[in-house]
Amino acid sequence: MNKTLYLSIAVVSVVLGLMVAFQFRSAGRVDSGVPFDRVQLLTTELRQIEKENDTLATEASDLEAKLSKAEKGSPEAFQAVQDELVKVRQAAGLTSMQGPGVEVTIAPIKKGDSAGDNLFTVRDEDLLRVVNELRAAGAEALSINGQRIISTSEIRLAGAFIDVNLTRLSPPYVVSAIGPAGQLESSLLIQGGLVDTMQEWGIAVTVVKKDKIIVPAYSRSINLEYAKPHKEAR
Repeated sequence: MNKTLYLSIAVVSVVLGLMVAFQFRSAGRVDSGVPFDRVQLLTTELRQIEKENDTLATEASDLEAKLSKAEKGSPEAFQAVQDELVKVRQAAGLTSMQGPGVEVTIAPIKKGDSAGDNLFTVRDEDLLRVVNELRAAGAEALSINGQRIISTSEIRLAGAFIDVNLTRLSPPYVVSAIGPAGQLESSLLIQGGLVDTMQEWGIAVTVVKKDKIIVPAYSRSINLEYAKPHKEAR
């Protein structure tokens, strides 16, 4: 009985010894490479990333399923979404537009035969005044020399030129505006209004009503680095 007990103790001791030796070797490998706590941290982060990725994949799958269901099962709902998207693109200036409106041509009044005889030049603030007047009068789409004017468009003086959407423009400047043609025209040509004032400054301005004006889409990319959609608390 005692021999059996001693033999059992000996076997257990050998096993424990092997386990301790293996543990020391494993710890040695960890110490020689990445610290064990760092391994745990990276493992935790990896599991979190995998979890987030699975969540995003599930959400994307759900959205695709809903869109497919709306397209197949409810054409009206799908069409409503498509119509809303078209309206958003139009409002953002990402779609070429056509319709009635006015064309406003702006240029310095020439006082002689040579280029140096132009006593006044058209400035960026002059174009801004015209654009703002047309907007206030109901213009729904605007462009200057083919450059679509949107909320982020800049109109600024650059030497002898004016930059619009980072594109250098030179006179004559043609402002195309789609909207109620009569209303747009009268807002500019009202007695003592903007056109009269600009002509007194030495700037020639002509306003022509047209049944069809084409305003091109905004051609540059729109990058918002800081502005993010605001989610209101419910």
